[in-house]
Amino acid sequence: MQDVIIIGGGAAGLSAALQLGRSRRTVTVIDAGHPRNETAAGVHGFLTRDGVSPLELIRLGRADLEPYDVRLVEGTVVGAVKEDDGFQITLEDGSTLAAKRILVTTGVVDILPEIPGLAERWGKDLAHCPYCHGWEIQDQAIGVIGSGTLAVHQALLFRQWSPNITLFLHSAPEPTAVERQQLAARGIRLVAGTVARIHSEDDAVTSVELADGTIHPVQALTAQSRVVAQAPFLTMLGLVPVPSEFSELVESDENGATAVPGVWVAGNVTDMRITVPAAALAGSFAGMTINMDMMAEELADAVAIHEAAVHV
Repeated sequence: MQDVIIIGGGAAGLSAALQLGRSRRTVTVIDAGHPRNETAAGVHGFLTRDGVSPLELIRLGRADLEPYDVRLVEGTVVGAVKEDDGFQITLEDGSTLAAKRILVTTGVVDILPEIPGLAERWGKDLAHCPYCHGWEIQDQAIGVIGSGTLAVHQALLFRQWSPNITLFLHSAPEPTAVERQQLAARGIRLVAGTVARIHSEDDAVTSVELADGTIHPVQALTAQSRVVAQAPFLTMLGLVPVPSEFSELVESDENGATAVPGVWVAGNVTDMRITVPAAALAGSFAGMTINMDMMAEELADAVAIHEAAVHV
């Protein structure tokens, strides 16, 4: 039996594995090989790794684990069962693994507004986060596709990177008087009506078409996705993602501990705001906290054994 199984091999999972490996824990990292950002050209805002491709970052992270007792397994987890001494994990191929603790860092699935032509731009010129990709689309004509209560906030945020912002209201609520004043003060155009289609040419977005047939040229887009935790197996342990307007995520405390003892989460699976550098930090903290949790249990066991020996 392993000390820890980590499900998900992105920045959070590999950072946790590094901390646990360096803590002399036996660790298995299970990864399906399809990170959320695999279509992006690069990871940005990560000190010493700004612009590195997502897959290269994973390769580098895996290489860091080589000196430690960390095993990498390619696969998809389909089952999880709590046992007396830990957990049993079942993979899609039918194989099983056992560990005293599990850490889930599988991230989320992005559900975009159902607009023809929009999903094809994901990871290219459809940016979800200005801190991740705003620099790359600076000063371009950016179209904000409104789909929720954060539409105005999103438009005002991207205004930091470009003076040429158009907020397409689409399915977002009508802005308040204060919001309209804010948009006008920042020179952000507000376009009412439903977006019917996104047009692209030569693998680059060119325009937004409304239901009334009007065409608005753009060079980049942003849209609010709804993020859903990519960990259906957790329901078998009694952990059901909590829904909100923008997400369905697994609840945890500040260290990643869930309501089920021995089950931890880190990264976007529990916090939609987390970027790659923050995911690495969350995974690192989770790894250290899991080690401390195991140390406390081992110490209690050692004290009990010592006390029993003393009183023989």
